[in-house]
Amino acid sequence: MASALCLRLSSTFAGGLSARCLLNSRVQRTQFLHMGRTAFGAHDAAFEAAKERLNTLKEEPDNNVKLQIYALFKQATKGPCNTPKPGAFDFVGRAKWQAWSGLGDISQDEAQKQYIDIINGLAGEESPAETEQAGEEASSYKEIKVTKENKVCSILLNRPAKKNAITWLMYNEIVQALDDASKDDSVTVAVITGAGDYYCSGNDLGNFMNIDPKDMPKMARDGKELLRRFVTAFIDFPKPLIGAVNGPAVGVSVTVLGLFDAVYATDKATFHTPFTELGQSAEGCSSYVFPKLMGNTKANEMLLFNKKLTAHEACERGLVTEVLPHDSFQKEVQTRVEYVAQLPPQSVREGKKLVRDQEREDLHKANEKECEVLEGRWLSEECVRAIMSFFTKKARL
Repeated sequence: MASALCLRLSSTFAGGLSARCLLNSRVQRTQFLHMGRTAFGAHDAAFEAAKERLNTLKEEPDNNVKLQIYALFKQATKGPCNTPKPGAFDFVGRAKWQAWSGLGDISQDEAQKQYIDIINGLAGEESPAETEQAGEEASSYKEIKVTKENKVCSILLNRPAKKNAITWLMYNEIVQALDDASKDDSVTVAVITGAGDYYCSGNDLGNFMNIDPKDMPKMARDGKELLRRFVTAFIDFPKPLIGAVNGPAVGVSVTVLGLFDAVYATDKATFHTPFTELGQSAEGCSSYVFPKLMGNTKANEMLLFNKKLTAHEACERGLVTEVLPHDSFQKEVQTRVEYVAQLPPQSVREGKKLVRDQEREDLHKANEKECEVLEGRWLSEECVRAIMSFFTKKARL
């Protein structure tokens, strides 16, 4: 982490904008680091030590945690929020303002204590062994892990500390991994699963942060195009594609499951598409596939009314092929994947093509339309307010 006060909200929607510090100028960062000690309370020494520990963290905290850290620091050094509310499209400014103002009238001493507790907790969670192991992994991919063995290409969503939330980079890497697997004659079947306890928590909502208001139209255009390419990679993947949903799945990680050839889920998995809660709309061809799978009213429960499904409910609605016991999940999925890997590969590919060609054109049309609508959603003030509300609630937890 470049600076204790940088506190970047990961700039990721589906590609690679470089992150920008919440504090936008060198002067602001210097002032932030060197505020007078007269404002500090009973935890002065521990507070200063926590600031230094923040600077040494190897893993960036989640976006809501960064906002908590920022708000608590401001409360500890300045007191309750007394600055004007930023404009609607100043995402970063609004997120900071809402997090700080959300602290209300808690004392500076209490804010220091909470700040210290958060930083010490983050520092204590980092395992040297895990850091060393991660450093030893040499791969062209940074946020996914791809392995090929016994005719199986395994794609692991590999941001467990962030619940495998999808960044711009991860979107691109998944597209690349699917393209490589489609062209590799040694691969018969591809499997996607998640590292840690989550399958995927959907978009990293930092994807909507750190963007200058004047750059919002470009962000929306770029995001639309990358999402279109991402979903297209699933529509056109020519080989069997299996989902191994090892835990909760959210957002786009749920919607594209309708494009898989089989989906196995642990009995601890859940499936949630909270699009309207965030002022957004359906994606991943779900506006077309979900009604076909489960009927209009059941699809609307998920896509419009934000209903979270259990694994068994998702199976009953046709989104999941089979629910497996959590304790034996990996072993049982492996058995099923190995069976598919041994089938005559060209026969399986031709069979999949026959099925997919019946609706390929409709899927591409649905993808184009969904991405077009989403571009407008991302530029709407309703979406901005919904995302800011989400970050404020998370920061208060």
